[in-house]
Amino acid sequence: MPVMTVRSTPKRADVQPWTRGWRRLVLAAGMLVYPAITAATIHQYSTGLVAVAGYVLVVAFAGCYIGAMLTVAHGGWMPFWALLAVLTALFVAELWFAQISAFFLCAVVVSLAVLPLRGWVAPFVVVAAVACIITPVVTPGWQGGPGWTEAIMVVFTALIWYAFTEIAQTNQALLETRAEVARLASETERNRIARDLHDLVGHSLTAITVKSNLARQLAASESSPALQEITEVEQLSRQALADVRAAVSGYRDVTLAGELARAKELLRAAGITADIPTASETPDSVSQELFGWAVREGVTNVVRHSRASRCTIVVSASAVEISDDGLATPATPGNGITGLRERADAVGAAVVTGPIKPRGWRLLVEVGNTRDAT
Repeated sequence: MPVMTVRSTPKRADVQPWTRGWRRLVLAAGMLVYPAITAATIHQYSTGLVAVAGYVLVVAFAGCYIGAMLTVAHGGWMPFWALLAVLTALFVAELWFAQISAFFLCAVVVSLAVLPLRGWVAPFVVVAAVACIITPVVTPGWQGGPGWTEAIMVVFTALIWYAFTEIAQTNQALLETRAEVARLASETERNRIARDLHDLVGHSLTAITVKSNLARQLAASESSPALQEITEVEQLSRQALADVRAAVSGYRDVTLAGELARAKELLRAAGITADIPTASETPDSVSQELFGWAVREGVTNVVRHSRASRCTIVVSASAVEISDDGLATPATPGNGITGLRERADAVGAAVVTGPIKPRGWRLLVEVGNTRDAT
């Protein structure tokens, strides 16, 4: 009997770079215009070797900026902070050579700070804008008056970067949500097909098997020549019924995405606040099934035994943890923890259960760790 196949939509790869896509690259490259403007105005304030030193600082600034973009693209936030500090120092040094034009470099520094700081960057923007206005007035020997143009440039450049990163983050969340919806839709369709196979085809094959068995018994008692044919019909119907049951079992595979969705609904119905990730790192297929069983068992125990007000599920590529703030009472024997341990042992994973402080209980399943404690 042919078995239909429903393919699940793979999850979009979890990538760090906000620079993903040509639009981000264009914006990042466009910021190099600011060091170029600074370099083009150095001759107005410095001459000779002093001017050369100013040009060298601008070139170093541009190089560090490119390095900062590359570290962000690869998720290297520690090197990014170091490069941001160097960029800030280069900007301050450039004030001696380019005076007010050096604040174009300040716009780059403040805009870069938007990436890790996001909502906390506003004080830096205000300080930078005020510095643009006040510094030329209070610094002896500087040409020109307050840098109103530079202040406006710093503020609007930072705003553009902030708006762009917000849009990029929203688009990323939208893509992850769409991938999760696709997975859940696939899971729902698989369950529907399994239900139909079981309820319709399975029922009919069961009836055929029973009637074939009865006909075979009647034919045997009457020594009918149709005995051989009826026996073969019964064997075929039993084999077809076994195939349908195997197909139904395959369609009803436990998946992490499906169990997270069910957990959310179950906890909501039980009046327990659910802290469940909308998207998670994608483990391999074996871990997906194991983590799905862990979520099912853990949430079931929370609802039945914990008397908790909140349940938290944390998922990574190598572990899943279900914790609550209820009574730190282990589940009663026969609740499925033993079966979960057997599944974990089969793939070399560990199951850890126990109380947490100040109150609550947790269930942790970790792949690649052979420890198993309670």
